[in-house]
Amino acid sequence: MKLTLKKSTLLMALGTAFVLPQAQAEENLWIYATGTDTRPKGSTELKISDVMREGKNAGDYTFHDIRPEIEYGITDRLTVGASVLIFDHDYNVGSEAEGGPCPMCDAGDGTGKFNDTQYGGYEIEAKYNILSPYKDPFGLSLGLAYERRNRYRLDGAKIHQYSIVPKLFLQKNFLDDTLVFAFTGKMEFEKRTSPGVKEDEIAFDLALGGSYRVAPKWFVGLEYRYQSDYLCPEVDGECDDEDNVGLEKSRLSLTDLKIGSRHQYGSYFGPTVHYAEKEWWATAGLLFQVKGGGSPYADVRNGRNWDEHERYHLGLALGYEF
Repeated sequence: MKLTLKKSTLLMALGTAFVLPQAQAEENLWIYATGTDTRPKGSTELKISDVMREGKNAGDYTFHDIRPEIEYGITDRLTVGASVLIFDHDYNVGSEAEGGPCPMCDAGDGTGKFNDTQYGGYEIEAKYNILSPYKDPFGLSLGLAYERRNRYRLDGAKIHQYSIVPKLFLQKNFLDDTLVFAFTGKMEFEKRTSPGVKEDEIAFDLALGGSYRVAPKWFVGLEYRYQSDYLCPEVDGECDDEDNVGLEKSRLSLTDLKIGSRHQYGSYFGPTVHYAEKEWWATAGLLFQVKGGGSPYADVRNGRNWDEHERYHLGLALGYEF
């Protein structure tokens, strides 16, 4: 199944079918950062989000990370959720012989071209609220997720990957909840295999958001996101250190847990806007890569990372509560 950019935009528009006129969903003020709120007992929320990741150092690259999601309040403090991952890739970045950015350069027929929409996997998670930002000095929630993927986020290749993801949520409100700050920290423990390749990976995904209510129902803010991977890629069972760069493996075992070498990282920053009605809400954000780097294996040029990261992320999320 193939999906053009116009069709992907249409998909997001169709998502508004869920958006029909209880409480404002102000925990979704940003694209990556999330507040500490949990759903009221017995309530349900439907969401659909599309984060478009655009641009590499060379060629054309567009990736839509589309996620329909449902959340349910088991108690006022405990929320469970499930989402489906839909990956839409459309890129032409050039082959390795042409100096194109890897690992996309060997996609498809080896020309660095790929255009397809695929089922990428699923995620299930739970979130438990400990402190409320409305009643306590600050908000605190803990989360735990399990994610299963059969497509690689970066290039759409077939993989077998599962991840255990503990999460930390912090939130502080000021000026009668007019000014809101939130921090979301995720530590991802990933095992990934594909033909000839095996990786144990530990990744950090940190997001910080601040938002101000500029008018009834409207919040405008800023968001910062940092993402990094710690691993040494294994090819045919061996750590890929042919250049003697000294990368160390991450190890994921209950008896042998270790954070390896940082293979890559990227930082993003940009504006967000949020609008909420009684039963539905919408959030948009545009984050630009402001700094990136990594090991000698990473494609790092002009202070940016171009294999695992993109020029900018444009996100849109819609939600309906009932």
